Amino acid sequence: MTQHEVILNAKKTIGPYCKVCNQCNGIACKGVIPGPGGKGSGIGFIRNYQAFRTYGIQLDTLHDITKPDCSFEAFGKTFALPVFAAPVGAVQMHYSDAYDDLTYSETLVEGCKMAGSLAFTGDGVKAEVYNGTVDAIRRNDGFGVPTIKPWHKDEVIEKIRIGESANAIALAMDIDAAGLTILAAQGKPVYPISTGTLKTIIASTEKPFIIKGIMTVNGALKALEAGAYGIVVSNHGGRVLDETPSTLSVLPEIAAAVKGKMMIFIDGGVRSGLDVFKAIALGADAVLIARPFVTAVYGGGREGVQLYINQLGEALTNAMLMTGCQTLADITRDKVRLL
Repeated sequence: MTQHEVILNAKKTIGPYCKVCNQCNGIACKGVIPGPGGKGSGIGFIRNYQAFRTYGIQLDTLHDITKPDCSFEAFGKTFALPVFAAPVGAVQMHYSDAYDDLTYSETLVEGCKMAGSLAFTGDGVKAEVYNGTVDAIRRNDGFGVPTIKPWHKDEVIEKIRIGESANAIALAMDIDAAGLTILAAQGKPVYPISTGTLKTIIASTEKPFIIKGIMTVNGALKALEAGAYGIVVSNHGGRVLDETPSTLSVLPEIAAAVKGKMMIFIDGGVRSGLDVFKAIALGADAVLIARPFVTAVYGGGREGVQLYINQLGEALTNAMLMTGCQTLADITRDKVRLL
């Protein structure tokens, strides 16, 4: 199976909202919710993608490195590369009924595990959405990260217990989902969450806990204060607030404040191994990717997921080779250039 075949297959199984564009840049689907689009004008999604185009990679082949190592350590595990699948929920609503949340998560979790990566899984209004994704993790020996919406504290803690029962490697909460009006429209609104409440939630588990949806230095410091294992610099794919800056543009200042004190992930607009390289150079420890994994699952199942991850790894390894980076630690700010 080739990536071209995956895209062709996905075009047959995804619809009508997502157009499975050759370049998933947010333009064709702007404002399309339900569906994959960014909110309102769609500029948040579009900026995420375009931000990566504003950096070039500094070619340097005067070195003796022949076999770069792009392996990555987190949660007490070693992964093939610093790339994880981001959480996606309610796939039937946003994409098509070729998959439901259980079958999508099963395919994603298994494909990621087989490729040496890891999947974050989603949550939704109906209990079966979260429970289904956790069941997929349970069936894969806990190899996944259940991601909980910012519901009421007691419900969040209840869902933490469900994730713990599946022996999940870690747990997460996408606090940026507080802007998802589509949840309120379904009768279950979500709201911003205080640092004190977040601290109580994180203290309720011994699992590493990740806060997704950080876009400011102040937010990162609050997550650190609350005891988070790590953060995801994320604007929820531009789906919760129009006119947000790109995630890549705020990453360096956030990294300057908390790098080395907690794990820093980033999502939004990451599409290739070269994008992964740029994100690491600007301060991320690893990246999360969402929409392209939907295409991979709908177009190629587990094989499609593995194919995409392998492509990311090949491109990242080549970028490291062509810039003189033996390990991920060598991918520093001087390896990229603002164009």
